[in-house]
Amino acid sequence: MMQSRFETAAWYATIGELLVADDDQSIANTLIDAIGHAVVHNGTCLLAFHPDAPPEVLHHTLEPEGETHYVDRYLAGPYLLDPLYELSQRADKPSICRFRDATPDRFHSSEYYRQYCDRTHLKDEMDFLIDVDGGSTLALVVGRRKTRFSKAELGRLVLIEPVVRAAMTRIWQKWLGHSTRRKPDRGIHQRLTECYENFGDAVLTQREREITQLLLRGHSTKSVARVLDIAPGTVMVHKRNLFGKLGITSQYELFSKFIQDLSEA
Repeated sequence: MMQSRFETAAWYATIGELLVADDDQSIANTLIDAIGHAVVHNGTCLLAFHPDAPPEVLHHTLEPEGETHYVDRYLAGPYLLDPLYELSQRADKPSICRFRDATPDRFHSSEYYRQYCDRTHLKDEMDFLIDVDGGSTLALVVGRRKTRFSKAELGRLVLIEPVVRAAMTRIWQKWLGHSTRRKPDRGIHQRLTECYENFGDAVLTQREREITQLLLRGHSTKSVARVLDIAPGTVMVHKRNLFGKLGITSQYELFSKFIQDLSEA
């Protein structure tokens, strides 16, 4: 009989190391090793999403240049458009989900996807989510670059979820105790959020701003219509009008204009 991945000496050795690890980075590194016994993956990132502050990155396996592009730029404001961030703010969030199942219907053709997701070359992504104190949510991203996770691999990730959640909780507790931890700037988050919610308010109507926000997140005309409970033709009229008022002709220009406003905020 073929030996299970969870019946090997290496698996039990890793769990033993996870039990004795005593600081957040050691726990995180060992957790990633444990996940690697369950599935082959190409990188992880552990984030804390807050209701009133920018996200914190507790641990990641990105190379230095990747950290500059995917972490620093992300934290400067575009996280507001991230489907994972939006999901983390929901009361009915799942404990584990496949990223592609949580995205708007045109997310993969959105400028946010092109600028912040496509360049990671991820083919698939599984996310573990857990609520912690203060209304915050921890999210552990497990990415795959060449192929999608198989049904069997997804099953193994579900199987080790209790181990992952326990380790994530320990990492968070250790992270909070860091004397060198820089607490997230709530003022910056408030300014960024106000920029997002009021984008174009000098020229756009309330309805046009609502449609703009959904377009920035990657919703199609039909999806916007469903969310707002209006006709697709009405959305098209609003879209044409808001593009004219903003002096733009494409989704790319809409995204660029938004990012420019974020940088000024």
